Amino acid sequence: MWTLFIRILKWLFVLILPFVALIRGAIFFHTKYNLGPWPSLVGGMLITFIILLIYLTSFHGMLSNSVGGIRAFKTKTYLAAFFIFGYCIHGLFFISSANMKDHALSKELRQLHPIVRLAVSTVIIIDKDLIITDATRKASDYEKMGLPVNERSLHYRQKDGYAYALDLRTRQRSMVRNIFLQNYFRLMGFRTLSHNGTGPHLHISLKPRNK
Repeated sequence: MWTLFIRILKWLFVLILPFVALIRGAIFFHTKYNLGPWPSLVGGMLITFIILLIYLTSFHGMLSNSVGGIRAFKTKTYLAAFFIFGYCIHGLFFISSANMKDHALSKELRQLHPIVRLAVSTVIIIDKDLIITDATRKASDYEKMGLPVNERSLHYRQKDGYAYALDLRTRQRSMVRNIFLQNYFRLMGFRTLSHNGTGPHLHISLKPRNK
């Protein structure tokens, strides 16, 4: 049983590593080198590309007892690039309306920082019932909600044109799912805060550039 447990953990690690490398890598370039949204994301993609290339080479080696020649290397390179670009494009631009509180959020999400968008679309793969309740805001939105205006809110669009925060519904969800959700974002490098506001939700934010 212990051997089986270790084997399952190993394969889980292999499975989730590319996703972690993509998002955590992008946040590393964002926070460490203060790069813009897209250069940071490209940095995470390059790290993930290397990991996928190693995976494909290992898989090819297990099947043929050989790493292959130049032609095989080119094929693996194309496959790794295809997987990464396909995943990122889908994650950035095709978040389902079923995961939004209302249809107006689709426009707000386009104004959300790409790394935040990709992180939330990734967790939706596992937590398919996750609901995004808020993304970008204006000062007038706080007044409409009956809340004090927060002049430093990361829901506002920053100098680069992107908002750096979003809210996720935690009401009518199990405590285990909410704990998993919060720790997922913390491990990826986001700031998290559970609070009420207009209803119980998890506030996710990314530290803006130059701050």
